[in-house]
Amino acid sequence: MIASLRGVLAHKSPEHLIVDVGGVGYEVFYSPTGLHRLPENGEDIFLYIYTNVREDAFNLYGFLEIKEKEMFVLLTGVSGIGPKVAVNILAGMGPGDLASAIANTDLGRLVKLPGVGKKTAERLCLELKDKVQFAVASESVVLGSAAIAPDDQQSADVISALINLGYPPANARKAIEKVRATIGEDGFGELSLEELLRQALRSMA
Repeated sequence: MIASLRGVLAHKSPEHLIVDVGGVGYEVFYSPTGLHRLPENGEDIFLYIYTNVREDAFNLYGFLEIKEKEMFVLLTGVSGIGPKVAVNILAGMGPGDLASAIANTDLGRLVKLPGVGKKTAERLCLELKDKVQFAVASESVVLGSAAIAPDDQQSADVISALINLGYPPANARKAIEKVRATIGEDGFGELSLEELLRQALRSMA
């Protein structure tokens, strides 16, 4: 499977891109609302790629950020949502806001997205609520219903580790806040990742 492409942007249009990699042109489907984020034709480009293989097609979907690809993969895992619908959903809402809406079962926001009706919105929340636990926000890291500033990536990593250990996202966030309150802001900033994880686990015992 093709996971990424680095080459020269040979062509861009609302329908697709062509990325020239060593003289071979790869057709890549890309959200038309994000064309303004791309370099000009003839300039270097790097894209994360999702490869969709079917009996009658071999399609590549491109993303500038890994967060977008991760959310795209989650969306296409929901029954009734194919790659084209997933692209349209991400065109209507960024991965961070989308994760927040799903985590909070905000059906009112979700039904405003292209191709999403009430039943689809309900499926999104039902099937993805427990999965939107990775860092997907450009302005914040969404974990459950909590948000962490992007400069506190270490806390996000520890919360992700706690979630992987089976702790609910809200409890993981409270553990981090408890550690911060106990040792103070200065001491908190000096903790290593391993020590922060140990103290968070201790606070949840």
